[in-house]
Amino acid sequence: MSMGTEDHLWQNWARTESARPARVVSPRDPDELASVVRSRDGLRVRAVGAGHSFTGAAVTDGIQVRMDALSTVERVDPRPDGTAHVTVGAGIRLHTLNRVLAACGLGMRNLGDIDRQTIAGAISTGTHGTGARLGGLSAQVVGVRLVTADGEIVEASREHRPELFEVARLGLGSVGVLTAITLEAVPAFELRAVEAPLPLDEVLDRLDGPDGLVDGNDHFEFYWFPHTRRALTKANNRAQSDPGSRLHPVRGWVDDELLSNGVFAATNRLAAAAPSLTPRINRIASRALSARTYTAPSHEVFASPRRVRFREMEYAIPRERVRDVLDEIDAWTRASGDNIPFPLEVRFAAADDVWLSTAHGRDTAYIAAHQYLRLPYRRYFQAVERVMAQVDGRPHWGKLHWLDAARLAELYPRFDDVRAVRAKADPEGAFANAYTDRVLGAVR
Repeated sequence: MSMGTEDHLWQNWARTESARPARVVSPRDPDELASVVRSRDGLRVRAVGAGHSFTGAAVTDGIQVRMDALSTVERVDPRPDGTAHVTVGAGIRLHTLNRVLAACGLGMRNLGDIDRQTIAGAISTGTHGTGARLGGLSAQVVGVRLVTADGEIVEASREHRPELFEVARLGLGSVGVLTAITLEAVPAFELRAVEAPLPLDEVLDRLDGPDGLVDGNDHFEFYWFPHTRRALTKANNRAQSDPGSRLHPVRGWVDDELLSNGVFAATNRLAAAAPSLTPRINRIASRALSARTYTAPSHEVFASPRRVRFREMEYAIPRERVRDVLDEIDAWTRASGDNIPFPLEVRFAAADDVWLSTAHGRDTAYIAAHQYLRLPYRRYFQAVERVMAQVDGRPHWGKLHWLDAARLAELYPRFDDVRAVRAKADPEGAFANAYTDRVLGAVR
């Protein structure tokens, strides 16, 4: 195990958080990690993955555990129904996991649109994709292995230690450090992606109903450009393999790298330098991306490269309130004079029973607000948060927000159960930090 005591400055991807841990360790196996926890000498312990949380979830001034060495595939167990239970190290990156699953003829039912995170970080913060009949990554977890506060290595699932399992699979690492995760994978599949710009009002009118954009597609999302009434829609549906409909490499590079990253970076820099141009920039941008249709393996469709650095807030709201919320944000944007060059992203998910899932108990729409790294975000995000409060919105655990445990307890029916499990599993707050104290409450 590598270990350091020298001064280490750590920053997250969005540059919203930094830390100087007293020690940095990179355990090679669960036993080494357990030894670190047992000999922590009063220091708090926090695992860090890829640093893609916008919040202080991974911040510590104690022991920072880097999970890169815990990234192997332990086993693949086929199931009678054609699925498989796949156990992987907690530090495996999603893009690596996707390649490994594909080589085994497997895939994930649903994924988010970024694949740089570790699997442990993704599930612990409630990462999700889009799909009205599908849950997030944590809903695809069937078992976990973790090191607890007393240095014990334990396993948990729905059948074995189910309460610990609930908080371990989505709980900000508050009951232990995950070392391995067992996921339910499905037979590999391809998606036919249809992307098209449409008027925002048409999109909102067509969202609902059996043949609507949300229920009529396996996966649907859209991006709305503030200062305009235009949106870019993305509908992905399972399809037979069709080599003839693959995206040409040049077209893919133009759309995903040149337009979505290169030109987008330039337009954001221009908006930062000349804010008054933002409405005009957005009007051009909302029409610049042309429609395209292609078929590819599911993980290649789900994830997109993200090379323009930004800050993000995302809230989960009752699905039926999408139009109301977007109308309120639009009204604030027009009245405030703030210039927002980044589009808002709207996605959908089925209700689930994961205790701290943002989709717990209700069919959900997700609305994510972004702001370019070089532009101020606080006033805009706080205005969005006030709108979300009117519809009992739940903030993404890994994205910027200002809610605390008192308010979150009102939004989650099982919140007190989570706190009880945490108090029993970690009575001294070995795995706590300022962010978990704020959003889950201090252990002591």
